[in-house]
Amino acid sequence: MYAIIKTGGKQYKVAEGDSVFVEKLDAEEGSSVTFDEVILVANGDDVKVGTPLVDGAKVTAKVEKQGKEKKVVTFKYKPKKHSHSKYGHRQPYTKVTVEKIEA
Repeated sequence: MYAIIKTGGKQYKVAEGDSVFVEKLDAEEGSSVTFDEVILVANGDDVKVGTPLVDGAKVTAKVEKQGKEKKVVTFKYKPKKHSHSKYGHRQPYTKVTVEKIEA
């Protein structure tokens, strides 16, 4: 059984027991999170596709970790002008483990 959920402006295909890195959620480590925006639920040959969401479907997950990804470095310069700039960015994420899919 798997489902496609929508969170943080992205879509993720998840199954029970999967660990997924999603955009940062406001939740404590060890707490439970419910995703209500379920686009598709499949159980063998039984596939439910929402228009746009599946009614009554939800995915429950446990928050494993809050963290930041590796740094992305951007360097810009203009030749012969003594103008340059260096930027760094670390995107925050939340690691969740899917516990239950309800259709």
